[in-house]
Amino acid sequence: MQEHIERFLQYITAERGLTGNTISAYRTDLEQFVAFLNEQQVTSLDTVGKDDVLSFILFLRERHYANSTVARRTAAVKSFYGYLTNNKVVAADPTEDIESPRVDRCPPHAISPEQIDDLLELPLRTSTPEGLRDKAMLELLYATGMRVSELVALDLGDMEMANQTVRCTGKGRRERVLPLSGTAVVALEEYLDLGRTQLVRSNFQANDALFLNHRGRRLTRQGFWLILKSYAEELGLSNLTPHTLRHSFAAHMLNNGAELREVQELLGHASLSTTQIYTHLSNGEPEGNRNGRLPNRSGSHSSRPAPAPTLKPS
Repeated sequence: MQEHIERFLQYITAERGLTGNTISAYRTDLEQFVAFLNEQQVTSLDTVGKDDVLSFILFLRERHYANSTVARRTAAVKSFYGYLTNNKVVAADPTEDIESPRVDRCPPHAISPEQIDDLLELPLRTSTPEGLRDKAMLELLYATGMRVSELVALDLGDMEMANQTVRCTGKGRRERVLPLSGTAVVALEEYLDLGRTQLVRSNFQANDALFLNHRGRRLTRQGFWLILKSYAEELGLSNLTPHTLRHSFAAHMLNNGAELREVQELLGHASLSTTQIYTHLSNGEPEGNRNGRLPNRSGSHSSRPAPAPTLKPS
């Protein structure tokens, strides 16, 4: 089964040009499906029936997976079997009459500027390399609104400390050069001077990654999620996710007078309609937060929108 999964992943990588993160998600989904089949003593892909697939979906629901996760894993299995059928690996597609679960799109969630301040202060309790790294990462995320996948993919060469900008590559290989806030620059300088130099010592191999784990290797999305989760628990924010900082960045920018098109460019959205969902957050936020400081912070409250990013073709 694993051999067919690998061939399928190679196929969709070549044919669809999917990102590494998407391919990784497909792999996780299909490996869980195969593990479930093995537990049911189903050892061959061509003996899988519709009932087996429905049992897998029920298995996910009984374990309280989010609707979005169930839908994604169902879609992965359907795509996999479509590939197997087209390539004559199996005679019939057991997922043909199975519809993917409907996912109700939840509105984005943002936290208040005061909660952001509390979060950004937590790493300062220690002067460890990890604390300096965490402070720099959180400041950078909130100052730029970049995705976590973009954050962990950053290399040292992407930082332009003299110009106070960072270059990141988003969806569709679209490159953005984003302005940094004063506090983000300070946090990054302290991490580079004091924190990263200690983390890199634990790995003798050359590594250009900006953010490293305790082994001196590039920090992963999963690693960042665990870091943020621990801080969220201390603040009592059970619904704080890595994307919450991106949502908060957008909402707070709009609250402080930034134009919708400007926020779209900063976030790297291909369509303005995607950015418009944040107008509901900004309009619905309590009045007390509307004069809060911008994500692109200079250490004091400011109502001046950050400068627009430089967009480069890739």
